[in-house]
Amino acid sequence: MAQFDLPVDELRDYRSVTEEPDDFEAQWRETMDAAQQHPIILSVDAADNGLAAVDCWDVRFAGFGGTPVAAWFSRPHGVPESTNLPVVVEFLGYGRGRGVPHERLLWVSAGYAHLLMDSRGQGGQYGTGGDTIDDWPSAPSAPGVVTRGIYRHNDHYYRRLITDAARAVTAARHLPGTDAETVIVVGNSQGGLLSLAAAALDGNVAACLTSAPFLCDPARALRITESAPWDEIVQYLSVYRDAETPAMRTLSYVDGVAFARRARAPVHFATGLRDTVCPPSTVFAAYNAYGEYSNDEIQRRIEVYPFNHHEGGDAVNSRRQLQWLRDLGLHSEREAAPVHSTSHPVGQRLVDLPH
Repeated sequence: MAQFDLPVDELRDYRSVTEEPDDFEAQWRETMDAAQQHPIILSVDAADNGLAAVDCWDVRFAGFGGTPVAAWFSRPHGVPESTNLPVVVEFLGYGRGRGVPHERLLWVSAGYAHLLMDSRGQGGQYGTGGDTIDDWPSAPSAPGVVTRGIYRHNDHYYRRLITDAARAVTAARHLPGTDAETVIVVGNSQGGLLSLAAAALDGNVAACLTSAPFLCDPARALRITESAPWDEIVQYLSVYRDAETPAMRTLSYVDGVAFARRARAPVHFATGLRDTVCPPSTVFAAYNAYGEYSNDEIQRRIEVYPFNHHEGGDAVNSRRQLQWLRDLGLHSEREAAPVHSTSHPVGQRLVDLPH
């Protein structure tokens, strides 16, 4: 796919024209208040990952409605539990579950504690599976999860998943050997949306790393692409022809742009200009809105990969993320050397969560 979206100079000025629901904040405050009624950590059990350099635990924390959400928690082997490490909370892409405990080693190898959240009801499309059920009743939907309960915000799948993401940040603060003041959220695609949402809902994360975030500016995305998983919404609306208005209203409650406005942590974005899954204009819509509701000056950076699709900068972008965190001073003191990078130089809390 050639570059199909706006030219870069227009992307840097692009703004979403979608209006937020008047009760956006009230709805999310009510949801998070309900979630906080449940104890956060449900279980922490040692897990055998087969590795000598990484210690791992199988965690269950209470997500939306108190539902147990699975996660892998990892720390570099040999670090005393009394040593509190910065902790990276990672969210996964659409269709993927947490998999097996030795899969994602970048952050723990860099000296961070690492919490990898499972995605409820996902894990059956690629990767090595998931372990968290989503048993919320919903009306008929297209294959996948994005249209589950799309007729009403209170029933929508992403209300539950986003709540899980914010609760994962709280859970990370309660795990042994983590620095509660240095929680970093990271994700790509669906995970990028969840990192934006968690940063906004929590209000106290130290940094947000979001690559090609999904569900930003949905109205525009649906006009310019039918790539998966947007095609699920197209398929659904091609059958339920009178559902467009309520469906678009539901999506406005989970629009990554609305969360970006409310986030206030330093942020690192990335986009590929040939990405039809999360079109670059929708990513720039979130980037350009980021921190609008904060009175503070916020450190923002976006990496643009002109010749890449949804993979974006891939491992190169990961290297740039590592260096960016070092530049912010958000790294483990156990790191021995700076990351060699080819990168160029370079709000307001929505709800209160317990620490």
